[in-house]
Amino acid sequence: MTWLIWRQHRTEVCVLGLLVGIFGIALLVLGTQAHDLFPGGPARCAGEAGVNEACAASFRRLDEQYGYVENLLAAFYLVPVVIGAFLGAPLLARELEDGTWQLAWTQAVPRMRWLAAKLAALAGVTVALTGTFTAVLTWFRQPFDAWEGRFQYDAFDVQGLVPVAYALFAFGVATAAGAILRRSLPAFGVAFGAFLAARMPVALLARPAYATPLTTTEPVAVGGSTDQAGPVPSFADWTIEHGYADATGRRLSSTEYHELEDAANRAGTNLNQFLHARDIQQFGVYHPADRFWTFQLIEAALFVAVAAVLIGVVVWRVRRRMI
Repeated sequence: MTWLIWRQHRTEVCVLGLLVGIFGIALLVLGTQAHDLFPGGPARCAGEAGVNEACAASFRRLDEQYGYVENLLAAFYLVPVVIGAFLGAPLLARELEDGTWQLAWTQAVPRMRWLAAKLAALAGVTVALTGTFTAVLTWFRQPFDAWEGRFQYDAFDVQGLVPVAYALFAFGVATAAGAILRRSLPAFGVAFGAFLAARMPVALLARPAYATPLTTTEPVAVGGSTDQAGPVPSFADWTIEHGYADATGRRLSSTEYHELEDAANRAGTNLNQFLHARDIQQFGVYHPADRFWTFQLIEAALFVAVAAVLIGVVVWRVRRRMI
């Protein structure tokens, strides 16, 4: 069975392995150069961009020399999806397209054992390739994470556990779509579209609700800045909302804030002093940075659970012979 699976899917495995290898080597080369900008390591400068001048200089050089790479990495969250869909789409669809199912399912190996072997082998390759790619990308992003934190969308989606979960989700969708549509290319397209359709609601609606966000408030400092409303304890925290509230805690709309700003200008008074005199407070709603792995586990479990259900559909269809 192992030899047969390799013969059937060696093209996909080799192509994906080559692409992951190329991306990985490029990230290792660029990452080594980016890490060298921090003599004591990027972790030492975490949160000190505006405090430690040496760290600030390192971060400036990082942005100038490698900021474009970080922007490109924002699209890399799709790599696990491509891996999973590329391996899952032909798993059953190719047998049905070529008619080889008639031979494969009439040999000494029972069709359920045949299916289990193919699912285990290709899912294992999916996890291995995605895990390797994620490990290299996580290491590459360390200097950027020390600057921005890991809750940014372009960081959270390419690190930790969720890339592997995304890949397994795409693998499950592609395999199920291949069993139903009996065509590899449409199955790949369905997997890609399903992930994009699922990711936006999860990232924008479900992820912020994985836990109850914390809220912090403090009076507007007389000598402080109003450029960033809302006190947040750490640079690495995920800020959900920030703004201003009156003395009773009622949050001010942008219109009400601008009215206060205009009133301060008309009175010729410093805006911070004007707000402080009226007991205006700054508030911030956020998830602390130490929830990163909790959120990773929750989201990974969500996508893996859906993948398991889809694989269950595939098993059910093969058990009923599909034809």
